[in-house]
Amino acid sequence: MIFSKGAAAYFLPHLWEKGVCRIFGIKVRVVGDTHRAGQTIFAANHISYLDIPVLGGIIRGASFVAKADVAGWPVFGFLARLQQTAFISRAREDARRETNALRTMLEAGKSLIIFPEGTSTDGREVLAFKSSMFSIALIENRAVPLYIQPITLQVIESDGRVPETQDQRDIYAWHRDMDTELPTHLWGFAKARGAIIELVFHDPILVAGDMDRKTLAKACHDAVSNGLTARAA
Repeated sequence: MIFSKGAAAYFLPHLWEKGVCRIFGIKVRVVGDTHRAGQTIFAANHISYLDIPVLGGIIRGASFVAKADVAGWPVFGFLARLQQTAFISRAREDARRETNALRTMLEAGKSLIIFPEGTSTDGREVLAFKSSMFSIALIENRAVPLYIQPITLQVIESDGRVPETQDQRDIYAWHRDMDTELPTHLWGFAKARGAIIELVFHDPILVAGDMDRKTLAKACHDAVSNGLTARAA
């Protein structure tokens, strides 16, 4: 796991991410309120590498949790490193160590942004959330309250139109079912007419002592999935 450091770790990336959205013509529509009253884990569905500037340009003072190869992505890897992102390995033998490291970040007072699906999708549905990603919230004898806020991220427009086909959604989306490399996809998106992305901030969940990781994962998944269904309807 790699932690980036620096006094400007949140202020500068926030400006960069807003700038990236402007450059690529991404407009972000926010529904609901970002939880600011306490330490928070923000849990969102994941559609594209472009989710990084979309979320980072709205949420202030939180570090992303991302898979290790994100560190090598052009532009977005730089933003992630600058923002004190925790880059995690997919290897099982590293799981316990990385869970402890993330808990250390929480114990240090940091807020986190996670993608509990564990991968990006085509944006039509929300995959099951990995309950292991919520185990980091279960810290005994916490000194301060911890909240988890589910977020539904969805594509409202891409290339100037409401997406009606998967090809139109894939102008923004970059996921496991695509053969397109990131630079090629980014170049294609840069030539398009941007996108409108909606972020629905659901009611935050206060982590209580009697909760377990599966309960938290289901509650967050239900909120995120229902938000996507409600918008599609």
